Amino acid sequence: MNKVRVGFFSFTEITDPGEHHSYNEWHQLDHMPEQFPLDGIAYGQRWVSTPACREARAVSEPPLDSIHYMTLYLMTEPLERTLAEFRQLGRDLRAAGRFHLHRRARLSGPFALRDAAVASRVLISAEAVPYRPNLGVYVEVEELPYGDDAAGEGQVRRDHLRSLCAQPGVAGAWLFADEQRQVTVTWLDAAPRDMDDRLARLVTRRRESSTGRTVFAGSLETIMPWQWTWFDTDHTE
Repeated sequence: MNKVRVGFFSFTEITDPGEHHSYNEWHQLDHMPEQFPLDGIAYGQRWVSTPACREARAVSEPPLDSIHYMTLYLMTEPLERTLAEFRQLGRDLRAAGRFHLHRRARLSGPFALRDAAVASRVLISAEAVPYRPNLGVYVEVEELPYGDDAAGEGQVRRDHLRSLCAQPGVAGAWLFADEQRQVTVTWLDAAPRDMDDRLARLVTRRRESSTGRTVFAGSLETIMPWQWTWFDTDHTE
């Protein structure tokens, strides 16, 4: 039984190119640590869409086209209280002047966990995948038509998760959804840029059999503490 009920996502754009260092310092040293004392916050991690990741995206449509980072918090019961306290903490930190002003959330909110799969080679359970160290993630965001749960879509999604987990370099994949979208997160233990072409082919195959519309598909790299040079003008990828 998976104790996680919801993944709270934030796909974030930094609106001032000179603010990446301050944003990462704020999030690492101030904002994210304050979330973990809340009941029901099981885990949280952030990833970056580096310039190389952005260039390799299989699908990139507005508004997600402009994002630089993705944050994912995993939430457990008591879910309603956790979400209420999570949102109140955000308001309190903003009121205290502890909120980064040069950021815009292009997609943010809770998505229910719908399914999970794991690669057999990694030995751990599907429930443990997000807690295993990773080098990055491959993320797909799909807009869902009304009544999408019908017409075998559940089987299409399960088949897609299994196909992802059969790829070398993939540790596991989780599927989250709300009424309008679904988000597939695939955890990688190979370099994300080495996985883009291979996983993009699976995205293309799924798009051919799904009734939804993919609006974002691409890799993001794991953020290492205090290593925030991806967008420096003198930095070479």
